Amino acid sequence: MRQLSRLLLILVMTITLFGCSTVTGWFSSDDEDLTAPAELIDFDASVDIEEMWSLGVGNGQGEGFYRIRPVISGQTLFVAAADGEVLAVNRLTGDELWEVELDTSLSGGVGVYGDGVLLGSSDGFVLKLDSATGAQRWSTPLRGEILSAPQSNGTVVVAQTYDGKLQGLNFASGALLWTYDSNVPVLTIRGTSTPIVDGSRVYAGFGNGRVLAFDINTGAVLWEVRVAISQGRSEIERIVDIDGAMALAGGVLYAASYQGNLVAIDVQSGRKIWQQKASSFAGVSQAFGNVYVADADGTLTAYLRDGQGVRWTEPVLAYRELSRPTPVGRYVAVADLEGYVHFLSQVDGSFVGRVRADSDGVRADMVSDGNILYVYGNSGDLTAYEVALDE
Repeated sequence: MRQLSRLLLILVMTITLFGCSTVTGWFSSDDEDLTAPAELIDFDASVDIEEMWSLGVGNGQGEGFYRIRPVISGQTLFVAAADGEVLAVNRLTGDELWEVELDTSLSGGVGVYGDGVLLGSSDGFVLKLDSATGAQRWSTPLRGEILSAPQSNGTVVVAQTYDGKLQGLNFASGALLWTYDSNVPVLTIRGTSTPIVDGSRVYAGFGNGRVLAFDINTGAVLWEVRVAISQGRSEIERIVDIDGAMALAGGVLYAASYQGNLVAIDVQSGRKIWQQKASSFAGVSQAFGNVYVADADGTLTAYLRDGQGVRWTEPVLAYRELSRPTPVGRYVAVADLEGYVHFLSQVDGSFVGRVRADSDGVRADMVSDGNILYVYGNSGDLTAYEVALDE
């Protein structure tokens, strides 16, 4: 019951297509909760995890179920809060380089390229700030709420809106260049995948369970791959959103959908190389020859990148609303609804360490650089952890 309630909080329905009878039978009088978050297990930590620095950033993720993630560019870490506060800090010391308070509510970010910091607002604006000073360079209205970080190659900025559009803007001026409009399902999870820009191409996942490749200059579709097929009698059963981050490595794109599959796609041809059954809205990452997926039921799995099966699976974090797995050093980290960050071996999935970053939970993707992990909690606590290197 608790898991269903949490899911309903992040679903948005097209009201005109649903009557009150639609929800009949969704709720039960049975008090037994089979999807309560698992209790944390005890283990002997085998790696030292040291807090390097910590600071507060506005109101963090706010009340909109946002997943505004920080981003690293060189020695600088950029981070934004839902209330419009944006910071640039030295990633090693946490020293503030600049701070601005925008007169708008932010819902998507942070993207960075060259001298531009890219953000999306809840009222549908894409903003570009100067990466050296925080000064606003331009703001372009796209109307739809922007729930992921705009991305760029220095010529074009691409932004994905919650109403199913992917749009290209001029990097220098913010002028609208092109628009792609996908077919949005009646019922979707609140969120969008973050587009991946690779040279003159951009890859994007949509709420209809499809991944598309575009020419970034024209918006022309190069190929389309179906990651999942809607199945079931109810609209909830047919949700197949691609909401979490995808991963690109060695000419292969990895993407996972809710109630669908994890797929590996050859980016040149759009050919599906392999797929495994999976259900995730947290996104995927890759390292150590593995592709990591946190399933919607809390199972963390390391799939072999060559498609030959599973290296390991760890089910003991069941229903703890896991974040996207993040490789850091020789380990992989995943955060949960209570703000605990769990560190596991990339080799066999064994637990090696645990810290608590934010008692309000961690929803946004964590980022890492070498053996340093940056965690941005829901309440706005931003913390850098150094994971000890093996001797």
